[in-house]
Amino acid sequence: MTCRVLKLARQPYYRWRANPITDAEVIEAYRANALFDAHKDDPEFGYRYLVEEASDAGEPMAQRTGW
Repeated sequence: MTCRVLKLARQPYYRWRANPITDAEVIEAYRANALFDAHKDDPEFGYRYLVEEASDAGEPMAQRTGW
């Protein structure tokens, strides 16, 4: 019923339900968003500055991760 109302095919929906998003994927997405926001504010700076800005925003990571 829900798939029909939302006009979704059932097979992709149930495939999505069977393989939920992992915690590591969520953390990676938050880190990517923090790096993107820092880069959008100051696109001239390098990865060290971006990692520092992301850490200040609450998403700590190693410099190699931000690189």
